[in-house]
Amino acid sequence: MNQKNKLQMKKQLIPPRYMDTNKTTFLIAKCLLLTAVFLVNFSCAVDDTQTVVNFTELTFQDEFDVDGPPDPSKWTFDIGRGPGNDGWGNQELQYYTDREENVTINNGYLIITARSESFQGASYTSARLLTKGVFEQQYGRFEARMRLPYGKGMWPAFWMLGADIDTNPWPGCGEIDIMENKGRTPTIVSGALHGPGYWGGNPEGSNPASKEYELTNDRFDTGFHIFGIEWGPQYINLYVDDVLYKQFNPEDEAVTGPWAFDQGPFFMLLNLAVGGNFDGPPNAETVFPQTMLVDYVRVYEYNEYNVQN
Repeated sequence: MNQKNKLQMKKQLIPPRYMDTNKTTFLIAKCLLLTAVFLVNFSCAVDDTQTVVNFTELTFQDEFDVDGPPDPSKWTFDIGRGPGNDGWGNQELQYYTDREENVTINNGYLIITARSESFQGASYTSARLLTKGVFEQQYGRFEARMRLPYGKGMWPAFWMLGADIDTNPWPGCGEIDIMENKGRTPTIVSGALHGPGYWGGNPEGSNPASKEYELTNDRFDTGFHIFGIEWGPQYINLYVDDVLYKQFNPEDEAVTGPWAFDQGPFFMLLNLAVGGNFDGPPNAETVFPQTMLVDYVRVYEYNEYNVQN
């Protein structure tokens, strides 16, 4: 597919509620209101305090339309096995690199590849990109259109961390998992919040606030899907393909500690881990290499005047 056709297709994929005309805005507002009423009456995932927002102004956009390495004005890399050489605190098995073999842009897609190879003392390699120090934002809509890998031990993720992490260590800085997937379950993804008192690996047993989303008659490794959040003061909405499947707020029973998501900007991360606490290690049926494809990453500004309760 040539770049012109791909760009045209991408434009067609922008959710209609982001088109900013007077007529469209009126229809969108009406549709959002009807959708909110339907969800309130028929879904256990949201309640009558649901907040829906209309986002129209892009503040970050990467369409991955230039072949080669990722744009250094938008992305940096984490290299290695973590500060403690312990698999980034999750017992992950890969060594993260910035090599072309593990991360490149080709034919309009960011391609992150996990490989089975001996490298720097690890048995696998992959890549982890982040926007720390180059793009950070508080509130708005954050989304990526992605096709996931498949196989036991694959751990693809699109997530965010508080930009103050260097002075306010995790989990105090807050973590928003927009999308995580266990490679052995290709129809299920999850979103989660980590904060003080509710975080992964907590020895006191209080887990992250999380919610799963399952596809019907489809898989996340065979086609592209949009994973996103809409984030504002005192709430975070989780989306798959523009379907709201969970709203978190400070009163959610799973948020068992302070709400860590109104204290400043966050940065984004994209990575493909191998092994670790989430899905365990690969097994004999896991095929390598495995790839995570990203069609685009877009971020929209939060506008308090567009909030609709």
